[in-house]
Amino acid sequence: MQHQRIAAKILIFMIFIVGCTANESTDGKVGTLQGNSGIQTAAQNSPIQVTVVTDHRAADRNTIYSGEHANDVMNLFPSDFGPVLQERGMDLRENAGKVAALTFNPNAAGTLVLYDDTGPYAWIGELYGIAAVTLASHFGVTASKPVAQYAVGELANYKAVIYIGSTYDQKLPVTFLDDVLATTIPVIWMYDNIWQLANRSSNFYAKYGFNPWIFDTSSITKVTYKGRVLSRDPLNGGGIMQYSPIDSTRAKTVALATRANGTTLPWAVRSGNLTYLGEIPFAYIASDDRYLAFCDMLFDALAPTTPERHRALVRIEDVSPMEDPAELSAIADYLYRNNVPFSVAVIPHYLDPLGAYNGGVAQSVAMKDKPLMVSALEYAVSRGGKLILHGFTHQHSNKKNPYSGVSADDFEFFSSHIDATNSVIYDGPVAGDSSAWALSRINSGISTLTAAGIATPNVFEYPHYAGSPTDSKAIRTKFSTAYHRGIYFNGALGKTPENLAHTIGLFYPYQVTDVYGFRLKPENLGNYEPVAVNNHPPRLAADLIKTAQNNMVIRDGTASFFFHPYYPLTELAKIVQGVKAAGYAFVGIDSL
Repeated sequence: MQHQRIAAKILIFMIFIVGCTANESTDGKVGTLQGNSGIQTAAQNSPIQVTVVTDHRAADRNTIYSGEHANDVMNLFPSDFGPVLQERGMDLRENAGKVAALTFNPNAAGTLVLYDDTGPYAWIGELYGIAAVTLASHFGVTASKPVAQYAVGELANYKAVIYIGSTYDQKLPVTFLDDVLATTIPVIWMYDNIWQLANRSSNFYAKYGFNPWIFDTSSITKVTYKGRVLSRDPLNGGGIMQYSPIDSTRAKTVALATRANGTTLPWAVRSGNLTYLGEIPFAYIASDDRYLAFCDMLFDALAPTTPERHRALVRIEDVSPMEDPAELSAIADYLYRNNVPFSVAVIPHYLDPLGAYNGGVAQSVAMKDKPLMVSALEYAVSRGGKLILHGFTHQHSNKKNPYSGVSADDFEFFSSHIDATNSVIYDGPVAGDSSAWALSRINSGISTLTAAGIATPNVFEYPHYAGSPTDSKAIRTKFSTAYHRGIYFNGALGKTPENLAHTIGLFYPYQVTDVYGFRLKPENLGNYEPVAVNNHPPRLAADLIKTAQNNMVIRDGTASFFFHPYYPLTELAKIVQGVKAAGYAFVGIDSL
């Protein structure tokens, strides 16, 4: 349908502008040590707004990614710069519970994620915690808590620990520092407060071979990992830890950052059981980003014997009753001939309440009203397809949200609008949002498919990848599996009150279990989009293939994309063949 062709060209760049005010000050931890205390701001061509604040952090606008656009840069969060505390061996605080070494625990299991929770940016710590917990879930059970709540000896209950330092010089418990220095389990430490670990040790450099010195804020747009050059967003002016000195015989450089002048510095180092990342890889991430390096580094700590394996997924998107059944059948035939299992995201009921594409006359079409489309869906299943429930109507009420009010154009479970710069802005939950309302949408979608003789899908996908925590908790009672990227909010870890003003956007290169309990199938390549939309460049077959190639750094990862059936089949074929040539084997989502 023509309206869907237009809608696909207006893919969404959604920004949630929230967060702290320009008057908020730092937590006082910077002092004169950092000297040139200030912030790193971003100037850019895209319509993301930034705010200047008077502390050591970067712009404090909280932004999230597009629902379905792989070119988006996600999580433009603050970062640090300047020198760090050089008081090696001078932390002499008493630790009444200190032990010489942690006792081996044969029942240890899972990963403990610890995060910062103080200062005006405490909310960021939990968001990073959500990211780490979700990724670590791929490897088994996880637990999380603010680092301030750490109890002596707790590391012995786990097989690995991840600490995310996001608050500059938050005072860490000596119990945690001493246990990290004593343990032999893998420890992944990100960004801030590594100097506290060094200051607690009497021989940190002799043991680990590196000395954290200063956050380097040079222009760094590349990180090399496993011989592949990954991107680092040029707007990310946050500092990366630099070392003085570093002993390469004891500290291995795992990934290398490259400055604009061609010089390099370690992006991540590993010494013994300690892996240190010089920045937090969850900020300023995009599809070809150094975030992929971290996703693979988790295997070293959490599943080091994992063999190399590369699988791929493809999903046919936004198939409503008004779609062309011949196009869907042609796609099914092509994929079947090429031994490619696939999924089909089904919109059970088509609505155009404002008559946007029907001469001003409202239009409502249930799946049973289009028997040829029902037959095409059945045919797709016979050719290896799996149906996914993609909402009920993929639009909300009788208004523009934000485009036309028409199915497949608009959001269903979240409110949005288009601002003056042609960006799509998240506004929050829809009016009347509740568990009962969300379940009514799901039940209506299921009953509409049932009326058409179509079996109930067992996988759910959010329209435009967006829904409130209330919606997610309710929908999780109906579906254990979902197939979308994630938007998460403060409070999701259960340690703080829910706050929809602060969010983090995530995609995954492998299956994970998110904070709502969904077993999430990955989608990490984005989709074919031949024209520029909402301040973003086109995304062509070559772009998706390049992202798949970059994802090969992940030793057991999945390259997953979606495709709208109204685009030329030849473009789908290019992507499929390119992904195969990169070294992937296509599988069905149930095999993950």
